[in-house]
Amino acid sequence: MNRPQNGEESDMKYSFARAASAAFFAGLVAASSSVALAASTFYGIVVHVSTSNIKVQNPKDKQTLSFAIVPKFDQVFSANGKTTYQMSAIKAGQYVGIIYDQKALGVRHADKIYLLNNANERIGAQ
Repeated sequence: MNRPQNGEESDMKYSFARAASAAFFAGLVAASSSVALAASTFYGIVVHVSTSNIKVQNPKDKQTLSFAIVPKFDQVFSANGKTTYQMSAIKAGQYVGIIYDQKALGVRHADKIYLLNNANERIGAQ
């Protein structure tokens, strides 16, 4: 029976630990990419906005959804996505598009908010 010589056993343990950590990080990457793919978009009129949440109603089917907003949220964009705004730029009665998911925090939360025109199109879209 071939037994490891002195020092070879620790090399085998080190190799196993490296393989296990590589598999773990590969799993994390796969999980994070599936979270990104799980994102959805909701369009509508802002009913309520505060520092911790935003409530939006779709005028076509009257569906209303609330979204949590994390502290220091800075993902408010113009229609073309090139200009950023602060949360204070969002007012009740304004059309918005919200890209959201429920995976990361366990609750529905906004990842990005786009300011739209009255036709539920991104402002500046032709």
